[in-house]
Amino acid sequence: MPKTRVLIVDDHALVREGITAFLKMYDDIEVVAEASDGLEAIEKVKKFTPTLF
Repeated sequence: MPKTRVLIVDDHALVREGITAFLKMYDDIEVVAEASDGLEAIEKVKKFTPTLF
């Protein structure tokens, strides 16, 4: 089964880092990118293609 590709979006770098570190504990999840706001998130969705549900 392929990994779930995740994009982390939050305006606080420390929060993004914490969530990323937590998710890296799971073998079936891959954090593909981080973004600090909605506009950056849209660009990163286009570039890194996280899993869409």
